[in-house]
Amino acid sequence: MIAPDVQLHPDATVYQPDLVNLYGCRIGARTKVGAFVEIQSGVEVGADVKIQAFAFIPSGVRIDDGVFIGPHVCFTNDRYPAAVNADGSLKGLQDWRRETTVVGAGASIGANATIIGGVTIGRGAMVAAGAVVTRDVPEHALVAGVPARVIGDTRSMGHRIDTHRPPPG
Repeated sequence: MIAPDVQLHPDATVYQPDLVNLYGCRIGARTKVGAFVEIQSGVEVGADVKIQAFAFIPSGVRIDDGVFIGPHVCFTNDRYPAAVNADGSLKGLQDWRRETTVVGAGASIGANATIIGGVTIGRGAMVAAGAVVTRDVPEHALVAGVPARVIGDTRSMGHRIDTHRPPPG
């Protein structure tokens, strides 16, 4: 379902709109959203982004232009999640501390990666499939593992990851 409060650029594509849950978010030009994706209120998705099936993107996340989000990628937005407060009462909205997460232009996040709330993934960085990102990822870093650690540089992978879309024409 695409809620009426979604700001969906006319050039964006949502494959199988009946099989997504988008509400209160903004999605940029030429962005493609796969089936079974949830994007929550306040999320900003730039232009030329590809979000594959089953990704979960909660409030507090900003995804810049040209980013790839692989299938089953899960972002979190609370470093200390719990259902109840210390006194045993059920947590309400006022009890949550939402973290802000930023994915820089041209970054790529592999399948089944988990991104813990409050981190920044730098421009042109690559997160390996299955990685758990618990701290900031530098620009152009290749990270892998649990927790994710820098294992390389995307600029030395045999091809250049361009973080700037060339002008049309």
